[in-house]
Amino acid sequence: MAAPPGHRASPPALPVDLVEEILLRLPPDEPALLLRASLVCKAWGCAVSHPSFRRRLPELHGIAPVLGFLHDWSEERIPNFVPTTASAFSLAAPDRRFWRALDCRHGRAFFVSEPKSCETRELLMWEPVTGAQQRVPVPAAFGNMDADMLMYPSAAVFCAAAAGCDHHGCHGGPFGVAFVFTVDPHNDDYEEYVTSGCVYSSETGKWGELTPMHCEIGMDVGDFSCVLVGRSLVYFMSNGRAILEYNFESNELAVIDTPDYEYAGIFSLMLAEDGGLGVIQDLDSHLKLWSREASDNTDEQWVLSRVIDLGNLLPVDALVNATSSLFVLGFAEGADVIFVDTVVGLFTIELLSQRVRKVCGKNGFCQLIPIVGFYTPLSRNKHQDQLPSNASEEERGEEERGEEEKTVDQAQQLLDSGFKAITEGTSSTPSNVPAMFSDLYDRVYSHGCGFAVRSSRDD
Repeated sequence: MAAPPGHRASPPALPVDLVEEILLRLPPDEPALLLRASLVCKAWGCAVSHPSFRRRLPELHGIAPVLGFLHDWSEERIPNFVPTTASAFSLAAPDRRFWRALDCRHGRAFFVSEPKSCETRELLMWEPVTGAQQRVPVPAAFGNMDADMLMYPSAAVFCAAAAGCDHHGCHGGPFGVAFVFTVDPHNDDYEEYVTSGCVYSSETGKWGELTPMHCEIGMDVGDFSCVLVGRSLVYFMSNGRAILEYNFESNELAVIDTPDYEYAGIFSLMLAEDGGLGVIQDLDSHLKLWSREASDNTDEQWVLSRVIDLGNLLPVDALVNATSSLFVLGFAEGADVIFVDTVVGLFTIELLSQRVRKVCGKNGFCQLIPIVGFYTPLSRNKHQDQLPSNASEEERGEEERGEEEKTVDQAQQLLDSGFKAITEGTSSTPSNVPAMFSDLYDRVYSHGCGFAVRSSRDD
């Protein structure tokens, strides 16, 4: 029977495996699209929340996107989590009135309770994608110390799974925390500062041995981000233009001077191209990128690897008062992206491509904690583990592999033709989109899921 006038006949349903291949190819920097797709039906929700889907995202897209950032600005109108994605997106981050963000890595963010919010200091681990939280007691040496003698602490959270984990799907697994703090003996001018570090293991639920270090300067690391090099070296920037190195495998602390020490400039930590320690020197409208390298028979030294002229990247109005109003605030590990605060707002710069995006119209942030990762919605089905996972190639016959390759090719062709029509069309569903893809397009991009999510197509 023909469809009634004015009504479009429903297109043939897409096979679930083909839908999965198409959804895998949605832009990872638009996580709201996957969230919307997960609400279409139970099958789609199970597909995008299954561990095999999470594993395949990095295989297909490579570098994980920056989803947004945490911050410590007291402005109540700014949400605890600020998205930087192409489409509107939100995560229910811990309330910054009670929790100060310290670090985020390997799918986990870490916080310390604000002194004014509770009598007993606590730490908190939060998984941005799953929303899972776990409270962690502070080290006894820190908790028993007079608060007036403590400088702001810092911490680095990391995955504690066995070597070989790619950290894209280790949510709920074991984690560790490298925690550092400094005691300020301000009542005695002749006593040295004491900086200490210790490591927490979620597997044992205990803190390890305390490693103290006496030094002449106070390592106030609470307002700066840190970086993890390898599996056991953490570096913290201090306000004294010195870098604290914590080797928690050998229980050793050391202090490293920043490069170009005699010149002005603000330094931020980053990872160099080889994965080693690097720093960004902020000099007005120029950035100097340094890496720490060792040559034959010499200790590691700072080597200038690159100079970035922000005048060629940022808009003219962003460079006004660059000396006092332009700062590098954060480095996103795993994405090689830096955040630059200016008088007209906050920008991200991809160090490899030098692509620049304005991600926030506000300025004046003091500390940013970027959140990097592939977002996948949680399953509405508690029994999602019953969904069969993809078998390995060795377990499939040639015929089955051929069918999968055919499905992948078909999904890519549908996606390419569909999105080509979308970009050449208008905000409504273009008439030249293939009928089956048009139905999926309607479900993901329009209001078919019961709520609207702004897409970059609407900008």
